[in-house]
Amino acid sequence: MREIIFDTETTGLDNRADRIIEIGGIELFNHFPTGNTIHIFINPGDQKVHPDALAVHGITDEFLKDKKPFGEVAEQILTFFGDAKWIAHNATFDMGFINAEFARIGLPPILPERVLDTLSMARRKHPMGPNSLDALCRRYGIDNSHRTKHGALLDSELLAEVYIEMIGGRQAALGLGMAGKSNQAARGDMAMEDDVVIAAVLERPRPLTPRLSQIEEQAHEALVGKLGEKSVWAKYANLD
Repeated sequence: MREIIFDTETTGLDNRADRIIEIGGIELFNHFPTGNTIHIFINPGDQKVHPDALAVHGITDEFLKDKKPFGEVAEQILTFFGDAKWIAHNATFDMGFINAEFARIGLPPILPERVLDTLSMARRKHPMGPNSLDALCRRYGIDNSHRTKHGALLDSELLAEVYIEMIGGRQAALGLGMAGKSNQAARGDMAMEDDVVIAAVLERPRPLTPRLSQIEEQAHEALVGKLGEKSVWAKYANLD
């Protein structure tokens, strides 16, 4: 199953007038990063970057002057996404802009059933919030200290880690930090066999500290002693 975790940056908040100026995405296969990414800056034409948007992502009109317009990169975007699920944080915002850009060049919209919103997922999983990307990084212990401004590819990388945590944890995230390298390097000691990911399970360098207190252990031993020699506990206690 292919999924693309993506993010966009725009000139402003109104998809009827504002334009996409950056898109970044991370490819996952069966919830593993493959190392394949997309990252494109886009010329918004006559639409200028709003000062409030500039403060968020830092992308200037001057920087975008020599970039290609959306119509010239749309095919590249569609080819990368292919038949994958489109996954974004607050996907309503990003898909509103994506579909507005497609409409301007006569392409059909991406249908809602192909889109997954991680913000909606987070609100169901953590109804008390907060559920911003930064807040979710803190919740799941994901280092976002290098995120001083929003950026489409960086935000996609962070969201991929958050998404994997929300659907089951770090076992699925092995090698996520290797995005951009070859698939083999990204998987490290993982192997692919008939589309099934096989990963080596690492042993802990030190055993976890026991959670039982000495008093609790003594109380347990006293209880087991009352069960008699034929009890299940006695059977397993004598195995060693």
